[in-house]
Amino acid sequence: MNYMPVTASLMEDIDTNLMLHQTVERIHVGKEYSDIPQGVFVVHGENVVLLGEIDLEKESDSPLQQVSIEEILEEQRVEQQTKQEAEKLNVQALKERGLGLSNP
Repeated sequence: MNYMPVTASLMEDIDTNLMLHQTVERIHVGKEYSDIPQGVFVVHGENVVLLGEIDLEKESDSPLQQVSIEEILEEQRVEQQTKQEAEKLNVQALKERGLGLSNP
């Protein structure tokens, strides 16, 4: 019997990688957003779920307001800090009731 044992594993090893240029990261906080230029971006194939373009005509109808990069990063920091503080309060309340969660 002649067969190539490598053939099956070749199919498993094939990944599609994407190299994108002029990429932009859009950060949303509430009803505000900002676009941060990222330049060249490489995406490993197993991480690609959805990729698309922004329809500039529909974007102009959006209720979101564009703000500066500095403003959105500060708002994002404040939002994350608020979430962390709320999580700490929840964990403390659970501990007081004997329902503490153990970290592995």
